[in-house]
Amino acid sequence: MSIYQCPLCRLPLLPAEGHWACEGRHRFDRAREGYVNLLPVQFKRSREPGDDRGMMQARRAFLDAGHYRRMRDGVIALIDRLQPDRYVRWLDIGCGEGYYTSALAAAVAARTGRVYGLDIAKNAVRAAAKRYPEVRFCVASSQRLPFLDASLDGILRIYAPCNPAEMYRVLKPGGIVVTVAPGPRHLLQLKARIYSEVMLHPLKDEHFPGFAPLAEERLRFELALPGEAAAALLQMTPFAWRATPDVVAALTALEEFTCETDFILRAWRREE
Repeated sequence: MSIYQCPLCRLPLLPAEGHWACEGRHRFDRAREGYVNLLPVQFKRSREPGDDRGMMQARRAFLDAGHYRRMRDGVIALIDRLQPDRYVRWLDIGCGEGYYTSALAAAVAARTGRVYGLDIAKNAVRAAAKRYPEVRFCVASSQRLPFLDASLDGILRIYAPCNPAEMYRVLKPGGIVVTVAPGPRHLLQLKARIYSEVMLHPLKDEHFPGFAPLAEERLRFELALPGEAAAALLQMTPFAWRATPDVVAALTALEEFTCETDFILRAWRREE
């Protein structure tokens, strides 16, 4: 059963040979890698929105090395505690190259469920779909989720922007949202390489209308990274744009770079 909806007219999308289509005669081709592009050109703010290929490759190399495995495992453990043992459909918003999405898919597969991955960056979704065929990936905006009303049991959001009203719409009553956000001391030593005055990350107390808070956990651990991994981590962050070539070169040349991580994991349940 398809739970996609047309991003143009919001009618259900049905699979056909090599594409998805709605009764409004809108058609979206399925890419060779298996994903579907549900981001019409009129919804784009740039020609290639989202992270560029270099950022995606840096993130994949860093994550594949296991540096954020503890955070990934903490997220899956939280979902395992909160999600009842039943058929589940989960969406990973801002899935990137699929590192967290694949771990979520492995957990949900034990419940005969299905996982969807969504990102605005086509190059990231293409790489994810090629590597993780067990997940259904789409290129789409997190502000206009291409899913039917009350069609999902859970949503994972790691750093990605979101539209709370859209999350409420696509989740079933009782559905769960799990988010990861940076804590106050996240990557403090990396910031110190760029800024003359380092500020703690502001801790935001998020509230989603129509959702009741379920859990909040703080996860902290230290990274000891070779220089190239530290440079890849920098490229994954928003403050990479402030880093000069000299800063990047000095970081890359280090034998070891030690840095704190600080994550806030939260969960909410959609109310009736």
